[in-house]
Amino acid sequence: MKSIRLTLTFSLLGLGAINASAQDPQFTQFYANPIYLNPAFAGSNGCPRFGMNFRNEWPSLTGNYVTYSAAYDQYFKNISGGIGVIGMHDQTGQGTIYTSMLGLIYSYHLKVNRKFTMLFGARAAMFNKTVDWDKLTFGDMIDPRRGFIYATGDVPRGGSHYFFDASAGVVGYSKYFFFGFAAHHLNTPNESMIIGDSKLPMRFTGHMGAEIRLGQKSQYSNGTSIMPNIVYQYQNGFQEINIGTYVKYGSFNVGAWFRNKDAFILAIGVNTGKFKLGYSYDVTVSKLNNGVSGGSHEISMGINFNCKDKPVSFRTISCPSF
Repeated sequence: MKSIRLTLTFSLLGLGAINASAQDPQFTQFYANPIYLNPAFAGSNGCPRFGMNFRNEWPSLTGNYVTYSAAYDQYFKNISGGIGVIGMHDQTGQGTIYTSMLGLIYSYHLKVNRKFTMLFGARAAMFNKTVDWDKLTFGDMIDPRRGFIYATGDVPRGGSHYFFDASAGVVGYSKYFFFGFAAHHLNTPNESMIIGDSKLPMRFTGHMGAEIRLGQKSQYSNGTSIMPNIVYQYQNGFQEINIGTYVKYGSFNVGAWFRNKDAFILAIGVNTGKFKLGYSYDVTVSKLNNGVSGGSHEISMGINFNCKDKPVSFRTISCPSF
């Protein structure tokens, strides 16, 4: 969704207006940042879980996108659910526009029967969007022969805006299968950084996956599994479909995905149970080819802590770790 997430229109008619139409930043390693994908995942690991993500999209372009995220969540038996805290920071156009978010999540865990569990989550978040006026260029700064040499007559208006955002989601899972749906920006907040109104459109996400075991556990390995997955997202007329699979052998994971009309994604990682590390690379196959964009790099790291509050009968989700 990042490929169309930012459009800046500079008026050359003396109005100096700026229109920003934004799409949400996304991570390729969806399940290395599960509560960003769907707030219902909060507490789904049972014990405390901490994760960090870094994404550098199109590094060969001067206006590349860089996104950071950090999240913590755990299950609490006395509230029958999970609590999560998530932070995200995104910069575009060499720091021309910054977006920061801090959110608090609650997820209620409902054990439907012995084999099936439902999770219902909600996220309340505060966003801040900031534009650096010193990095903007306008039509009155251009000399036809010598380029940008003049000072603009445009006067900075605003530049920073805080707004509240609400999201919700649901996840259902059994031992080897899971599915979920999430809706972000339910209140369609105004994200305009200047005077005016620019509604942040709702983003809808549907996802499902399964684990197909091919080998038995042994003293040397946890066995081999194939994990096919699909993630569908829709926002403001734009649709994105990610389909692929992970192969897990013991502590090692490899994956391959295809994102419609955009990129092939290759991923590799290690998960020891307590610590996990993943790397993925997006090979751009759109008109903005890989030689021009430089693809996209993403790194994730996670730590699973020990806990005493996890019930003996707690069932975790068989989804990829990155």
